[in-house]
Amino acid sequence: MKTYNTAGTSTANGVTKVRFANDYVGRFKILVKNGHENINLIELGEDLTKAEVCKVLLAHPQFQSEEQQSAIAEFVVRNVKDIVPATTAEPTIADNIEA
Repeated sequence: MKTYNTAGTSTANGVTKVRFANDYVGRFKILVKNGHENINLIELGEDLTKAEVCKVLLAHPQFQSEEQQSAIAEFVVRNVKDIVPATTAEPTIADNIEA
């Protein structure tokens, strides 16, 4: 499983998204070059999976704006199944038995 030691958020064309990297300076330069704004990256201090990164970012004081929290939550819902609580239970054999 791929891991990352740098992560954060940035905004491009009015859309804020979560960013993952293993090179803070390199990723920052690429985001600037591509016209991103509100670039906020942090070094995590250890290698983490995307799911673990999202948990850190959701609780981190530098990522509490509405745009950042929405971007992180949207990423989790779309991509990280192991953090998202199940909204519907798996059907059981009993559910398939007709009365």
